[in-house]
Order: sequence, then C-alpha cells, then structure tokens
Amino acid sequence: MNQSDHYGSTEVACIVLYSFLENSSDVAFASKLSSLKKQLLAPKQSYTAYDDGELQTDGNSFGRVEERALVADEEIFRKIGARLAVMGDKLAAEIEPSFVHNLAQQFMVENVPSQRIQHLSLAVQNVMARMPRELELEKATLLAAMVLAKKVANVVPEILQQVFNTTVNYIDQNLHDYVNNLGPEN
Repeated sequence: MNQSDHYGSTEVACIVLYSFLENSSDVAFASKLSSLKKQLLAPKQSYTAYDDGELQTDGNSFGRVEERALVADEEIFRKIGARLAVMGDKLAAEIEPSFVHNLAQQFMVENVPSQRIQHLSLAVQNVMARMPRELELEKATLLAAMVLAKKVANVVPEILQQVFNTTVNYIDQNLHDYVNNLGPEN
C-alpha cells in the first residue's frame, strides 16, 4: 500500500516541509514554527461510517492498525525532511541575501496566493540554475523551494504561515507525484 493511500500529497508536503524547517540550522522563526505545528500537524482522526467508537471483540478500536501505520509513515516523512534540511543548509549559504529580500517583498505585497506561487516558482528556477547537476530534477526543485521558504521566513518571520502555505501549494502543484513517491514503500 502506497503512503498516498493514507495521506494526501498536501499532508505529506506539510510534514516534509515542517520537518525541513524544524531541522534546518540558523532559523530566526523557531517560535513561530512551533505555533504552526499545532495548526498544521495536529493528528487527524478519521472515522469511517462503520466506526462508532466502540471497542471491537478483540479489544481494539476499529481502524487502530491503520492509525499505527499512519504514525510510522509520518515518522518516515519527518526523517526525509530532516535529511533534506542537511542538504538545504549547504545550499542556503549560496543564495544571495538581496535575492531573498526581493522574494520576501513580493510575498508581503502580493495578496493573491496564485501570484505568490508564481513568484516562488520563478525564484526556484533561479536557484536551481546554481545547484549541482548530480541531483535529480524533482529533488533539486523540492530542495530549492524549501530553502527559499526558510530564507524568506528568516527575513520576515511574521509571514511564516503565508510562506509555509505557499510552499506547500507549490510543492503540491509541481511535485505531486515526486512527493507521493517519497513514502516508505517506494
């Protein structure tokens, strides 16, 4: 069973990006990030039409095995985000502060989410032009988007949630299949 059977790609992107940001070095928005955790990564209870909350004859709640699988999958996605953070820390040093400040300004001025995604997309392309060619295209794109999110949030911590949501939407729109294949059984 593929992880996407358990999570939507947006949830996977949230977990990977949050873990990336949490494990990145040199973040000026740590307190804002911890407040996002409550909103973004709160465990979701999903009951089926057959689940009335009663214990089954074996003493387990309906669906409990699947819940354990979800927790195990989430831990794998967190580890993926942490590994990407190590790579991202190396890349972050190569991005010019003026470039990041310009992107941060665009995020603060732009009210339309699709326009913010477009600004992020152009910035990702710019960063990817400087990345090592040995990285596969999708991984490089994911890494560039997450590093830019970190850098912009460092410049303007107050817009962390906006930056986070924009980056998750960018990942979902452009890297849907790649993110869905990051899971444990792929």
